[in-house]
Amino acid sequence: MSKLNVLVVDDDAINRKLIKALLSKHKDIIANLSEATNGAEALVAIEKDRSINLILLDMIMPVMDGKEFLKVFKSNTENTNKSIIVLTTDDSKKSEALNFGADDVLIKPIKEDELIKHIKYWVRS
Repeated sequence: MSKLNVLVVDDDAINRKLIKALLSKHKDIIANLSEATNGAEALVAIEKDRSINLILLDMIMPVMDGKEFLKVFKSNTENTNKSIIVLTTDDSKKSEALNFGADDVLIKPIKEDELIKHIKYWVRS
C-alpha cells in the first residue's frame, strides 16, 4: 500500500488542526500532511506540490468554496490521479459534491475510524 500526501482544505483552523492530528497517528498510510484555508490556496498548493494525491475538502469556505474548487480542479487533466474526499456538516451538500467530481463525502463530525476506512479505500483504488 502506497502512502498518501494529504492536503487538508478547510477555512476553520480548529478543523484543520484536528484532522491533521488525527491523521498524523497513521504513519502507515500518511506520508505528508499539508493544509490550505480555501480552494484558491489549495490550487496553488497542488501546483507547487504535484505529489499531493488525496485532498480532504470542506465545501463551505470564503474566497473559493468547495464547489468552485472542484470545477477548476476537475478541469485540469493533470489531476486525474488525485482523490477528493469532501468533509461537510451539511448533508444536502453530499450530492452536490459528488456531482461536481468529489470521489467520496463524509459528514462532520468525522469519526477517526470512519475517515481512516475511507482513506484506505482510496489508497487501494
